[in-house]
Amino acid sequence: MDKIGFIGMGNMALAIVQGFINSHKINKENIFAFAPNQQKLQANASKVGFTAVASLKELVKACDTLILACKPYQIESVLSEVKDELKSKALISVAAGWVFETFHAILTDNVRIQCIMPNTPAMVGEGVMLFEKTNSLTSDELTQLKELFSALGIVEELPTNLMGIGGAISGCGPAFMDLVMEAYADAAVKYGISRDTAYRLVSQTMLGSAKLQQVTKSHPGVLKDAVCSPNGTTIRGVDSLEKNGLRGACISSIDVIMDFKKK
Repeated sequence: MDKIGFIGMGNMALAIVQGFINSHKINKENIFAFAPNQQKLQANASKVGFTAVASLKELVKACDTLILACKPYQIESVLSEVKDELKSKALISVAAGWVFETFHAILTDNVRIQCIMPNTPAMVGEGVMLFEKTNSLTSDELTQLKELFSALGIVEELPTNLMGIGGAISGCGPAFMDLVMEAYADAAVKYGISRDTAYRLVSQTMLGSAKLQQVTKSHPGVLKDAVCSPNGTTIRGVDSLEKNGLRGACISSIDVIMDFKKK
């Protein structure tokens, strides 16, 4: 993976590039990108340090590894334009909804493929990078790729049949966490705390609670019990959340996503 080329340069691609560069695992001089909006691409290139190129075919010819970061509906037209140039290249997709077999049906066997599903916290190095277990990369390429993406958060490998649920949890999950943060911040504001302070208190509480579980590897229920004193305030709040169906609402939010994906 000497030269990496990004097809598309939206927010997620930009976060990935910044993570790669900040990790010092690849020199910015070896990162290239193409996007239709050349003005915006050039501006980001000047700010971040990658090299902007003027055409898709120029990008594919210049790089041995391509990261497909365009919108899912654009993929087929992109592949049709550079299908021949992709031969003997490694193609890494970060587009939602596309898996190995989808690409393999379109491309020839001599294009090496890996599908990855990142999430938005990758922008601050705290993302989840879901690697589809089925891929055609060489073992060295897969090792290098996992090392690169580990700069953006944790790397988890899932079989194809679990990529959908994995994406629902990690891909959609940030929006659900944001809703919880907003709700508790609203409660803080209701009782007199300023909005900025409320967001700081709530986001740090969520961040700290998640970190505590990761470090201790304790069951979340055990950590919850440690805060709930007998006849105390916290257990009353927990009781209210249970009565109002918090667990069921969380599970149902994933059910509706999975049902929608089946359509």
